[in-house]
Amino acid sequence: MGSEQQSTKSTPRGVNIRGKSLQVAFSFRGVECRETLKLDPTAANIRYAERLRAEILNAIERQTFRYSDYFPNSKRAALFGHAVSSVTVGQLLDKLIAQTEKTLEFGTWNEYRKSVEFKLKPRFGAKRITDLIGADIRDWVVERNVTVKTISNDLIPLRHVVEQALSDGLIERNPFAGVILKKLVNKETASTDYEVDPLNRREIAAVVATAEGQLRNQFQFAIYSGLRTGELMALRWEDIDFVNGVIKVRRAISRKREKGTKTNAGKRDVLMLPPARAALLEQKRFTLTDRERFAGHGRVFINPYTKAPWTLPDQINQQWGTVLKRAGVRARNAYQTRHTYASMLLSAGENIMWVSNQLGHVDTEMVIRTYGRWIPDPDKQGGYQPVNDWQLPDSKQA
Repeated sequence: MGSEQQSTKSTPRGVNIRGKSLQVAFSFRGVECRETLKLDPTAANIRYAERLRAEILNAIERQTFRYSDYFPNSKRAALFGHAVSSVTVGQLLDKLIAQTEKTLEFGTWNEYRKSVEFKLKPRFGAKRITDLIGADIRDWVVERNVTVKTISNDLIPLRHVVEQALSDGLIERNPFAGVILKKLVNKETASTDYEVDPLNRREIAAVVATAEGQLRNQFQFAIYSGLRTGELMALRWEDIDFVNGVIKVRRAISRKREKGTKTNAGKRDVLMLPPARAALLEQKRFTLTDRERFAGHGRVFINPYTKAPWTLPDQINQQWGTVLKRAGVRARNAYQTRHTYASMLLSAGENIMWVSNQLGHVDTEMVIRTYGRWIPDPDKQGGYQPVNDWQLPDSKQA
């Protein structure tokens, strides 16, 4: 042992003995750096320190050197912007939720919050953002027995914090690179079981003939306006322009709260087709009164049994289901009134761009993907004036 210790007195350039440890010295960005290795100054360890220093010099020359890769606990790592962040994924997710509470629509923010609290933080919350890798995300996706759409939505907050971490220099590599959801999700659950299932003309006639009073007006209007359920619940009489024949969609109800439309494109003027106009004129006698205006909501459609505005889609779905059953029409949810409107217009040859605008989509991509089978020969174009007069189907001829 004594002879080995004696052989270390003369060390290679840049390697020094400091008491019972070794130190490597090198220059980085014009700064003289010395880092202590917790190694005994034996001959073998000195050779290791020499190789380590050579590797560092090579990395510096190739401009790939990161201080934290070699000396993660060194104070100099922070000096060169290479400090290893101890911030966790959970901390970044909490920060995201706090920051977006006032910038996102409540419904969107609430979905983010639920994904963070019940799905992302339980799995990734304790992990440092620097330790998050693609395999972590892929394993989590594979374990879940849900649709691609559900997983995509749950991952939105995590994607946000990863993008911010990349921008802030906390991480260098995107852990989402190479994470392809469609290749990971069980084929039995990859697709949602929800399908576009519009009513045909016979079913439309049966529903309108069976429904009574305000429900008849509401469902007839829904079929011939294509409004989303939340938009229908939030519709006010001030949004109805009978002179110019348009319905001004400006708001929606989500989780019992009034908010803006789902997207900027959702803020739109919908052409008032004759059956929709007829339903509104008939509805006037129910809700366009001084008493209703005094109540402060001014809503066009209300729950006819409670006399209060609709607050949840389930309330409408319940009434819709009852009407369908009485009319002998196959069951499906009330949102199919929107699909009925879209497929009905497209199959009759209305211009796809115009239909997209009426539905509140930013472009035709969603319309083509959702309603492609109802789109006829694209050479057949509409006005706009609509191509068709859009009257209610005759229940005897339907």
